[in-house]
Amino acid sequence: MFLPEPDSSILTRRAEIIERMRAIVPEPGGVIADERAMAVYECDGLTALKQLPLVVVLPQTTEQVASILKYCHENRVKIVPRGAGTSLSGGAIPLADAITLGMMKFNRILEIDYGNRCIVTQPGVTNLALSQAVEAEGFYYAPDPSSQIACSIGGNVAENAGGVHCLKYGLTTNNLLGVKLVTVEGEILSLGGKHSDASGYDLLGLVTGSEGLLGVVTEVTVRILPRPETARVVLVGFPSNEAAGQCVADVIGAGIIPGGMEMMDKAAIRAAEDFVQAGYPLDVESLLIVELDGPKAEVDHLIGRVVEIAQRNGAISHRVSQDEAERNRFWAGRKAAFPAIGRISPDYLCMDGTIPRHRLPKVLNAMKELSGTHGLAVANVFHAGDGNLHPLILYDANQPGQLEAAEAFGSDILKLCVEVGGVLTGEHGVGVEKRDLMPVMFNQTDLDQQERVKCAFDPAAILNPGKVFPQLKGCGELKSLDARQIEAKFPNMPRF
Repeated sequence: MFLPEPDSSILTRRAEIIERMRAIVPEPGGVIADERAMAVYECDGLTALKQLPLVVVLPQTTEQVASILKYCHENRVKIVPRGAGTSLSGGAIPLADAITLGMMKFNRILEIDYGNRCIVTQPGVTNLALSQAVEAEGFYYAPDPSSQIACSIGGNVAENAGGVHCLKYGLTTNNLLGVKLVTVEGEILSLGGKHSDASGYDLLGLVTGSEGLLGVVTEVTVRILPRPETARVVLVGFPSNEAAGQCVADVIGAGIIPGGMEMMDKAAIRAAEDFVQAGYPLDVESLLIVELDGPKAEVDHLIGRVVEIAQRNGAISHRVSQDEAERNRFWAGRKAAFPAIGRISPDYLCMDGTIPRHRLPKVLNAMKELSGTHGLAVANVFHAGDGNLHPLILYDANQPGQLEAAEAFGSDILKLCVEVGGVLTGEHGVGVEKRDLMPVMFNQTDLDQQERVKCAFDPAAILNPGKVFPQLKGCGELKSLDARQIEAKFPNMPRF
C-alpha cells in the first residue's frame, strides 16, 4: 500500500492555503495547522499507513463546506473528507498535499419525524446516537456496524456500512432516504428526501458508498423502524468451521431470514469471552450467533427450526437468550471482537470480502491453508448470513517482514473471494487497502467506465485522490479513449 507523492507546488502554497481556510472557517479551532495537533488525523482505522495532512479544516456549516470546495476546485487543491476516522480500508488517510476536511462538528440531529419514520441528521452524529434518540418511542436505526458507538453516519454513507443486522434489514443504502451533497464546484444539491423513491436517475444510490470521491455530504435522512415485538438470540457451537458454514447455508436455504447471523472461530471466541464474558462456550471450534425477531410465537418457532438444522449439521451445543440483558450480552461479545483481538496481538489487519454463502466451507478451509503459507495466525469474525467475511490477520509490525506478509495474506484472501464468485468488499470500501486489487475483479473497460463517473463529478480529480482506482486516468485521457473507440467502431463516420 502506498500514497501518491505530494505535489511540491501545493506544499509551497501551504501558508496561503491555511490563511484562506481561516478566513472561511474563522471559529476557534476551525483550522489545525500544528504538526503535533494534526497527528490525531494521520491515519484512520487502517493504522498500518500513516501520513500527516497539509492542514485540517473543521467546518460547521454547509455554506463553509461549499466555500472550501469551491476554493479547492478553483485552485487545484486536493481535499480528503473525513468523518470519525473509523474506516478500515484507508479511505480517510490524509495526503501530504491535501486538506483534510473533518466533518465531526456537524454533530446535531436536526429532526425526528415519527409520522414519516425518519431522522434528518448532520453527518457527524454517531450511528448509535440515532437509535438512542428514538428508543423511548420504540424505534431504532437498523444498520449497526461493530464501531457504531464511534462511527459517524456520514462515514456510513461514504462506505455503505452494514452491521450484524444487515442480513434482514439491509446496508446503509437500504435505509437511506436522502442527503444534502456539496459538489466540488461548491454547489449544494438535495438528493432524495423523506419520500421512499425519487424519480429520475438514482444519484442517491450512486453517492452511497462512493468513498468521498464524488462530493461531501452535509445532511442525511435515514429510515427508522419500530422495534420488533420479540428478539432472541441462540448461540450454537460446532466442532468445525466447515460445519458451521454449512449450517448457515442450510438455514438460509430453508427460507429463514434471521435478524442477524454471525460466525466466530475459536480464536475470536476465546478473545471475545476473555474480554467481555459474554457467556460463549470455549469447547467449540466455531460459534454461530443467530437472532430471530418478530412476533413471539414466530420467534419461538424459528428458534426451534434453527436448532434442528444446526443439530443436523453436527452442532454440539446451543443456548437461547432468556431475557433482553442476556441477548445484549451475547451481542456485546461479537461487537467487541475487534478490540478483543487487539488484546492478544500487537497488530492486526481487518479484511473485508464477500462470498456466496454456499462457498463458506471451501473458503474457510482455504484460509486455514493460507495461514500456514504466510506463517501468520488469522481469527475469523464475520456476517455469515450474507457471506461478508472479516478475517483478522494477526502480526507484529515491529518484526521485520510481518506487515508485508500480512498484506500478502490479505491480498490472497480477497483474490480467493473473487475466485469463488464474490467481491472485494462488503461494507468497508476499497480505499487504499484494496485499490491495487481492483483489476482482479474489474477489467480495464469496467474501470474506465467507473472513472468516467468520477470525472463527471470531479473533473480535476481533487476529491480523495489516490483512493479506489489503481491508476486514475485524466478526464481528457478518457475522452480521447472514447474518441478512439468510436473511430474504431465506425471508421466511415463523417467528421465535422
